[in-house]
This record gives sequence, C-alpha cells and structure tokens, in this order.
Amino acid sequence: MKLIQSGKMVAAMALMLTFSAPIPAMSGDTIKIGVAGAHSGDLATYGLPTVNAAKLVVDQVNAKGGIKGKKIELLIEDDVCKPEVATNSATKLVSQGAEVIIGHICSGPTKAALPIYKNANILVISPSSTSPDLTYSGEYPNFFRTIAPDDTQAKVDVEFALNKLGFTKIALVHDKGDYGKGLAEFAKSFIEKSGKAQVVLFEGVTPGAVDYSAIVQKIKQKDAQAVIFGGYHPEASKIVSMMKKKRMTTAFISDDGVKVDTFISVAGADAEGAYASGPMDTTKNPLSIQAKDEHKKAFGTDPGSFFENAYAATLALVNAIDKAGSTDLAALKKVLQTEKVDTPLGSISFNEKGDAIGVGFSVYQVKDGKFIELK
Repeated sequence: MKLIQSGKMVAAMALMLTFSAPIPAMSGDTIKIGVAGAHSGDLATYGLPTVNAAKLVVDQVNAKGGIKGKKIELLIEDDVCKPEVATNSATKLVSQGAEVIIGHICSGPTKAALPIYKNANILVISPSSTSPDLTYSGEYPNFFRTIAPDDTQAKVDVEFALNKLGFTKIALVHDKGDYGKGLAEFAKSFIEKSGKAQVVLFEGVTPGAVDYSAIVQKIKQKDAQAVIFGGYHPEASKIVSMMKKKRMTTAFISDDGVKVDTFISVAGADAEGAYASGPMDTTKNPLSIQAKDEHKKAFGTDPGSFFENAYAATLALVNAIDKAGSTDLAALKKVLQTEKVDTPLGSISFNEKGDAIGVGFSVYQVKDGKFIELK
C-alpha cells in the first residue's frame, strides 16, 4: 500500500494502519524511532522543527493504531550540533533500542554518528545534513536524506553571484566545519572552473568568536564584490553586522545554515539585502500547507527551518516500514529507492546513493525582515 497519494494524506495514513500481520524485525512492543539533532543551544532553531515534524506524523499514525498494530515510540536525543556529543547521542539511541533514526541535523555530527548506526545496521534519514560525502563516499549505505547535497547548493550560490549579479571578485569565508568549509570548497571550485571571476580570499573563522572584525577587514582590503559564507547563522549574523558597521557594500551570500529566521532576528536591520540559498519554496504544495497548519494548531507557531524536510523524512520512513513490514535495513532501502511518496516537498524517492530525487535549492534575499525566494 502506498502511504500517501496527493491530496489524500490522512486517508492514506488510515489505510496504512489497518494491517495487523506480525512484523519479523520489529520484536518489541513499539517501533522505536530515534530523533537526533540540535535541540538546545544556539542551533536549536535547526533541530526542534524536526522533533515537531516527527511528533505530528507519528501522532497521526498512532491515532490510527500504529503500523501493523504496533505504536511508534519516539526517542529524542539532543546532540547540540556537536560531533563529540552526537556520538554519545547515537550510542544512547542504539542502546535504547532505536530501530531507525531521523537526523542528525548538522553534517559534522551526522558524520560522527553514522558509523555507530552502520555497525548496528540501522537506517538513518536526515532532513538537513548536506555534506556531499555522506552519500557520495559510499561509506554509509545506511544513510538517506531529504535535502540536496552541498555541491548542488554551492553551484546555485556561485551561479547566482556570477550570472545574476555579475560579480568578478569574490571572497570565500567558512566556519572550518564539515558543512561550512565543504560548501566553500565547492564554491571555490565552481568559480575557478567558470573563468568568470577571481577568488580573492579563502579563509576560515572560529565559530563562537565574539569579534569577526579581522576577517571583515580582509574582505574589505581584497576589494571583494561579494562574500560567500559557508556556515551557520550565529557567525553569519556577526559578520554581516560588522560589514554594515564598516559601511561596506559587499554583497553577502550564504547557505541554508543561514536561511533561518534566527539570522534575521539576531542581525536585525543589518540582515536586509543578504542572500542565502535554501530548499526550494514549496508553500503552494497542498501537503506543505496542511503540514504547516498542523504545526500551528499543535504548537501555536509557524514551523522553523527544515520542518518540511523533516516531515517528508518521517512520511518516507513510516511508509517504508509499513511497506517492508520490517525495520530491516535492506528491506527499508528497497522501498525508499523504488517507491515515490507524496510529501510537503513533492513526490520524492531516493537514488542509489540515498539522496532524495525531486528536491533542490533556490536563492532567497532578506527583504523587509523576511526571506523572499528570488525567481
């Protein structure tokens, strides 16, 4: 049974939950799904929407009786978006009997935790870990994601800077992490291959620093027309504010780690005009509208970053468990890679590497305090 048909999500869920045959690989009283990510600290804005998305989908499944008579139990673990914490979170989830994982959120922690899940033969599906190596390397055949990888994102940013804005002198700054530095390296490669622009600066900054005036001064001295930043919103907001303080007109272009409302709220008016890539706008998708309405009704707020990616990941996962009749890794992979599922992101399936087919990035700009997708 296909879990979701367009516009019939709730009805399809109800059908999915009517089977009662035993599930060989699910021997416990419940199906345990781990939800791992940044749930506290500065980067909680990335992780908490995933917790809420998983709760919304799972509550609906459980309300209909669960999957094949088994209720789903969520095991939620905070990794604070730190690799050293993520390994502890992963170990704890495995020891608690997690059969599949939604998460982690940041690429570095995901990479740190994946060997633990791989050794336990557990499937992992992330809504937001974009480091290309997670799927391209072939080291983690148990890893899937509902977001496009960073080489795709870097290409979108570079093509925007070169072809839409016409810049010829670009500074590349990153946070030295797997995600931020990786994106900057891809951007550097695309710029150099294009022959249309010069990389005038390639340098990392230390996350959490109080003062980024030194790197901003270097950007200014290099006379860069734009800076492409790979990293997260705490550093981005400080760099943007320092650039505005120095009255620089250099364009600021970044990634989905910055395309969050927290960036705007922290940077304030200094965020105006900044660009950031993020998952393509799917606000007109009926399932996207429905999912956001569910969030507002349940939690009283609009959902945050990667909510739709997480909602899609959860839908794909419960559909795979239902179709496979198991949480066995090979059985789940077969379903994920052969069947499409209608989600808030659109109708998606997964390629042989684990990347979602049918998702991509757009460029947004901060206008009047909001990110607006640029066509």
